[in-house]
Amino acid sequence: MQSLLTEISKRLSTPILWVLASALLLSGCASPSLEDYADRTPELVPEEFFTGELSARGVVKNFSGEVIRTFDADISASWDDEGVGTLDEVFRFDDGEVQTRVWTLTPIDEGYHADAGDVVEPGTMRWSGNAIHMNYVLRVAYGDGTLDVRMDDWMYLITPDTLINQTTMSKWGIDVGEVVLVIQKKDQTTN
Repeated sequence: MQSLLTEISKRLSTPILWVLASALLLSGCASPSLEDYADRTPELVPEEFFTGELSARGVVKNFSGEVIRTFDADISASWDDEGVGTLDEVFRFDDGEVQTRVWTLTPIDEGYHADAGDVVEPGTMRWSGNAIHMNYVLRVAYGDGTLDVRMDDWMYLITPDTLINQTTMSKWGIDVGEVVLVIQKKDQTTN
């Protein structure tokens, strides 16, 4: 990207052209907006999809896109009378590690406040059309200690029973990895 900008700046003779070219290049790097999915179907309603037993399968990629781990997971999802959701997740990785995470989704004006025990900066779950977006900071094991990693989490309902989740992991604004998984209603999955 830097070499492209350098080449363009050499070819532009006036500051106004440089400003316009920079704006065009940067606009191509913009992230999608949740509202971009407003008309997409099937409609994703968290209380409907995240109910009952679900299963997931996925991969963890490093910063260069190489798959470094695979996993499967069981998710037990429920909602109480006040509309608070609980997602009880058990992840089994290909190296034998087992992780658990219990999400609590508490209703707020703009969606759900999303929190879990290893989430050090809770996020807000918002949705529109067939998509959900969350952004939060997760504390993960790293070497002999831990590392706090920002998670930019996008979920897309593909069929009423199948959701694809793509999460970009970053530290200090630099992408360090990605998690991609498919979540399915358990009564619809085949073994």
